[in-house]
Amino acid sequence: MSSIANPLLHLTYERAFESLGGEYFDLVTAAEFPRHILRWRNDSVLELLGLDPAQVSDQDLIEALGKFHGDRPLLALRYHGYQFGEYNPRLGDGRGFLYGQLRGQDGELYDLGTKGSGTTPYSRGGDGRLTLKGGVREVLAAEVLHCLGVCTSRCLTMIETGDSLWRGDEPSPTRASVMVRCSRSHIRFGTLERLYHIQRPDLIPPLLDHVIQIYYSYLEPGPDLYLRFYTDLVQRVARLVASWMVAGFCHGVLNTDNMSITGESFDYGPYAFIPTYDPDFTAAYFDYSGRYSYGNQPGVCRWNLQMLQYPLRCVLEPGMMEAALDGFDEHYHQAYTSGLLRRLGFKDLPASLGIDLVVATLRGIAMNKIGYHEFFLHLRSQAQVTGNPEAVCPQGQSWEEWQHLYCQACKLLPPEQIQQTLVTANPRVVPLRPVIEEVWQAIDQRDDWQPFQTLIQQMHS
Repeated sequence: MSSIANPLLHLTYERAFESLGGEYFDLVTAAEFPRHILRWRNDSVLELLGLDPAQVSDQDLIEALGKFHGDRPLLALRYHGYQFGEYNPRLGDGRGFLYGQLRGQDGELYDLGTKGSGTTPYSRGGDGRLTLKGGVREVLAAEVLHCLGVCTSRCLTMIETGDSLWRGDEPSPTRASVMVRCSRSHIRFGTLERLYHIQRPDLIPPLLDHVIQIYYSYLEPGPDLYLRFYTDLVQRVARLVASWMVAGFCHGVLNTDNMSITGESFDYGPYAFIPTYDPDFTAAYFDYSGRYSYGNQPGVCRWNLQMLQYPLRCVLEPGMMEAALDGFDEHYHQAYTSGLLRRLGFKDLPASLGIDLVVATLRGIAMNKIGYHEFFLHLRSQAQVTGNPEAVCPQGQSWEEWQHLYCQACKLLPPEQIQQTLVTANPRVVPLRPVIEEVWQAIDQRDDWQPFQTLIQQMHS
């Protein structure tokens, strides 16, 4: 199909970030690839962007999001970040760019950003490419987190490019891909941290005004606007990390350049879902100290918010920000309790009963060494079979307290409501490492994409 008829090229793209000026980004060009094979298209994201998937061909997606046709500038964003606690001023979009910004059907502004689209001034000697396995992993992470209720970016397309890549952590040569993700914003904590580091405090208020106008537009103007923004960001991040913990998700690399200014989850590299409840579980093989372990995630996110206070000091008093950050723990615990209760089937319970049930659930899972995700899937499947949520209680002496609390909670809500909550809050599958490896082996050895497609279908069913 020619570009004249390509609906992706004729959407109303906005240039919101570009309007800030060239101090925040560099203009770049996309790489040219030897092949373009569409391996993933997300029709639900197309619908969010106001497109009828039936009217968007695979070739349309390749032309727009693999060959990157169009008349918009491609922007590689400038940012720094704390990596494993150490400040790194040599960052920035090293293998991606902002392709375009679009209004969704919900009226919100969305960014289409690439990963694996070639070198930029921030590639630091890298090839700017993404392995196909890395693309597959990110699609799977984003989709299951979306199903688990996490505020997350989602992959719109993944295209195999025909390049052969050499990587130290994958058998090489390995296949390559270019991915386009749809997210609320490309702006990171590190975007502001860079401006503080290069001693350009004059560039911080315009960026904050931009963020508030677009992503926090419900905040009324006033002398304390920046403080209310930071307070809201603290709450958003607390809810985000709580949703990871409920999902049993370990991001792996929670550097400040991987923290979105909108409180959205994105950039899934060495992530993993915990097989059993283990706070010491780490996802990244290079995280030798366990800094980004599963159980450390809330504390690390709080620390990242504290580091963000340094660039914000040009507009806010430190004491005011610390007072706002003091609310992090309360917001986290409320969101965590509420989220885990949903996975147990309950949208609303008395506070004391809810907390006791959460504590008993985690104790029971840990003591009995039950698979974290298997436990919730058991609740879902047994409630569907029996029609009686009380009949799903695990048996055994170590579960007596849990059984008592769960049955007490079941008496407070209609059984059909509990069953429905169990279904909506617990996907049929979660891509644990062995599951991902099985999917990848089918692709790598036989070019068989059916297990990949089946896994995603199961997540949504």
